[in-house]
Amino acid sequence: MKLLAFETSTEACSVALWLDGAVRERFELAPRRHAELALPWAQQLLAEAGVAKTQLDAIAVGRGPGAFTGVRLGVAIAQGIALALDRPVVPVSTLAALAWPAAGERILAAIDARMGEVYLGAYVREADALRALQAEAVGAPGAIPLPAGAGWHGIGTGFAAGDGALPARLGASLAAVAADALPHAADVARLAAPAFARGEALAPERVEPAYLRDHVALTLAEQQARRATR
Repeated sequence: MKLLAFETSTEACSVALWLDGAVRERFELAPRRHAELALPWAQQLLAEAGVAKTQLDAIAVGRGPGAFTGVRLGVAIAQGIALALDRPVVPVSTLAALAWPAAGERILAAIDARMGEVYLGAYVREADALRALQAEAVGAPGAIPLPAGAGWHGIGTGFAAGDGALPARLGASLAAVAADALPHAADVARLAAPAFARGEALAPERVEPAYLRDHVALTLAEQQARRATR
């Protein structure tokens, strides 16, 4: 199986190539340079591996949640390549991709959503997949719904947001935390490969980004009013 994966939902930009279980990746913290880097990196990875685009079985993409422009860009790139090659797309939750490399079986993935909020996903590791324990959510780190239980392994920039409100709320329920971690296309690919084998790929036109916020672009006045209420 050969998959090309993109993850551009945060300040990190990454592209990965999955070749029958082996993964090659380009990753960089590159705010506002995703559009500049993603396609050239994809071409480089394919060339280095000696793989033609026509040999790809599918395109995988981190479908969000994350930064609006980054999520939209990643999905658009994946759709464009998939349409040109007549291949399906495997959409993968950016929160699940973030959670995948975390230690432990019970994982909380959180991304700083700005505007005083975080994106949050709760998972249990099961073989080659992650089972979501609750719907992905966005909200203030001091109020967003958290799953019950202990032994949680936290990962992602959301754990540093709001002066560390999430770790403070979890207290002794949090076994470990990696607050500087960002999602990688390599982990998008690692989750996409078994999903593709399970028949979970979609036609490119059916792939939808996950923004979580119903109103993704607030006016300056709305942002100021929102901050004033916190």
